[in-house]
Amino acid sequence: MSTEPMSPIQPARLTADLDPRLSRWLWLVKWLLAIPHYVVLLFLWVAFVGVSVAAFFAIAFTGRYPRTLFDFNTGVLRWSWRVAYYAYGALGTDRYPPFTLADVPDYPAHFDVSYPKELSRGLVWVKWWLLAVPHYVVLGFLLGGVRVPWAEGGLIGLLTLFAGVALAFTGRYPRGIFDLVMGLNRWVLRTAAYAALLTDVYPPFRLDQGGHEPENPL
Repeated sequence: MSTEPMSPIQPARLTADLDPRLSRWLWLVKWLLAIPHYVVLLFLWVAFVGVSVAAFFAIAFTGRYPRTLFDFNTGVLRWSWRVAYYAYGALGTDRYPPFTLADVPDYPAHFDVSYPKELSRGLVWVKWWLLAVPHYVVLGFLLGGVRVPWAEGGLIGLLTLFAGVALAFTGRYPRGIFDLVMGLNRWVLRTAAYAALLTDVYPPFRLDQGGHEPENPL
């Protein structure tokens, strides 16, 4: 009998803690407050594409993702998640995101990917465009199209709008909406990490809701 685990531990991990006291009205102007981050992220994502191309060839020839490139691309995803969590990807905190690629332990939103010692030299040719297609289809259906979900609405944008309206009238963020928003964002970031070649572990077709990763994934 095989002793291998039924499901590999997910190397891409997204967590967040909901602020207990959120402003009733600050969410209305977060699009303005986040503009400096959007400007920086525009340049970071251009670099992200170039770094991903370089990493593609490095993996294809050596089976390894250069650590400096890996840390940079993981950092771009991490920075994007913090901004999304502050703004219209979740509205989960009123604490302004830091301008850094590194993890900030006391910030309420985190994203990390375990560094792989070795990656498949064969899978690198098909992961981002072929193997990830089923996830693109599911996420396109859930989010209302293939797009950057935090920038162009979709289901995440609609749910955060409901959360903002609830904050305005009740001063509380509905826990059910928060858990669902977290699950959708987690799916998006897992898929992004896989498509960006940061891991060979295929993302599960599972909506893991809540602020923290499941302790015993099935």
